[in-house]
Amino acid sequence: MTTLTVSGRVAQVLSSYLSDVFGVMGNGNVYFLDAAEKLGLRFSPVRHEGAAIAAADAYYRTSGRLAAGTTTYGPGYTNALTALAEAVQAQIPVVLVTGDAPSSGARPQDVDQAAIAAALGAATFTVTRDAAGSITQQAVEYALTKRTAVVIAIPYDLAALEAAEEELPAPHAPKVTDDVDGGLGQVARLLAGAKRPLILAGRGAHLAGAGPELRGLADRLGALTAGTALALNLLNGEGYLGVAGGFGTDTAAGLMAEADVVLVAGASLSPFTMRFGHLLGPDSTVIQIDTALQPTHPRVDLFVSADAKSAAGGLLRLLDGAASGEAWRAEARKRLAEGPAHHAGSAETADGRLDPRSLATALDAVLPERRTVVQDGGHFVGWAPMYWHIPRPQDLVMVGTAYQAIGLGLASAVGAARALEDGRTLVLASGDGGFLMGLSDLESLIAAAGSAIVVIYNDAAYGAEIHQYGSQGLTEKPMLIPEVDFSGIARALGAESAIIRSLADLDALKDWIDAGAKGTFVADCRITSSVRAPWLSEWMAASQAAKAAVAG
Repeated sequence: MTTLTVSGRVAQVLSSYLSDVFGVMGNGNVYFLDAAEKLGLRFSPVRHEGAAIAAADAYYRTSGRLAAGTTTYGPGYTNALTALAEAVQAQIPVVLVTGDAPSSGARPQDVDQAAIAAALGAATFTVTRDAAGSITQQAVEYALTKRTAVVIAIPYDLAALEAAEEELPAPHAPKVTDDVDGGLGQVARLLAGAKRPLILAGRGAHLAGAGPELRGLADRLGALTAGTALALNLLNGEGYLGVAGGFGTDTAAGLMAEADVVLVAGASLSPFTMRFGHLLGPDSTVIQIDTALQPTHPRVDLFVSADAKSAAGGLLRLLDGAASGEAWRAEARKRLAEGPAHHAGSAETADGRLDPRSLATALDAVLPERRTVVQDGGHFVGWAPMYWHIPRPQDLVMVGTAYQAIGLGLASAVGAARALEDGRTLVLASGDGGFLMGLSDLESLIAAAGSAIVVIYNDAAYGAEIHQYGSQGLTEKPMLIPEVDFSGIARALGAESAIIRSLADLDALKDWIDAGAKGTFVADCRITSSVRAPWLSEWMAASQAAKAAVAG
């Protein structure tokens, strides 16, 4: 029987759950990476440790399959913390395999990594010689069951030692609760009596695979449907209003506000989704179905703790034979056709740079139809979900929004690119500030992607700060970024690229796509900072109102 090291046992158990590992090699994980390579796990190197966990996170968001990030101990570990915090906040199952202090005691350069992880909300599982396999399995099952990030720590003095033999149970999938009786009868009665029903789906409904059941329920009721940004187009079809919240149109928001009964499936009802309290009318009855143990928003009138898919299926059975009312949908079609859509943008701006709205519209017509979009955080965060066709929920990977971080886009694009297996083109949307933060991993993306397009909204500034604080009279000097020639940097690293100063300049991107869209193309788009996104205006107004309430 072949003996395995402690690092080898960790890699062996992980190979039962995943196929991809992202990371940076160092003293603390070199034996793990050696074992992973021998076991056939695919290793995608990144250039900054923060990219290791961000790439594994985006791999899961894109494919629904687990991946691991790996770093060395100490500075390698601490470099990964922002991405680890984002995964925890966003409830993404992901595994960070890291080196750690020796089991005999900390060295002068060691820090308490488990305490740091705990402060971020991530559990640490430190392996031993006797139970390296079972501890690794516990960690992975915990990550999958709790939908969170975990750390598997390998003490430095144990990494290359022989591991004990273990008998491990077969991996199992997390259980899905089928709660048909827990309050669904009352939900069915409320829905059956609704005149203007609305079904709002979130990421939980997407992860549960509840789309077909919720669409069937909407058709039976004649309900309008909507989704959060992370469930974009899950309920696309007759009566679909698009995104609920600041990325939606005012016309759609007006219709949502008139709903008398709202079924919320797998959505937490964040302030952004709720338009800071203005999404739903004061008299609407709000029903929430979620795997959480209690309502996640005070607006909820009736809560059912259940899996969205099984609950929607149960409601379909309870509502069997219910009449479908089309008057509500007919009214919605008329108002959506007559009402204003998103602002198309301007052909000219005061500073001569591109209007990001007209740029986004033009890009939507140019980008390949089969696309998966990775969206970094920043002021431009809404342009993709507002203006681009994004086919499926898993085709929009919004990173940084849970932890309010920027700079994770390039790293996340690496993971998403590795997850794509059907010829889709990976499209990264980033700002210049966030792109500079992650610049070292442009090389990683070029190496990993079969087909990738990078769109940089380059306004030579931290745009959100310009609008939030520059508009209040604060000095803009720290908010400005000297304009960087990202096109030149991209070409030096092996990508195709062009500076986009006018919409006509997009012909270079179109030619690259027409030639097969192979490799990576970086579009360095010079946009104006004078256009404020509507979602940011909404957020600023809510913030000012909150401050006034406290002051008053």
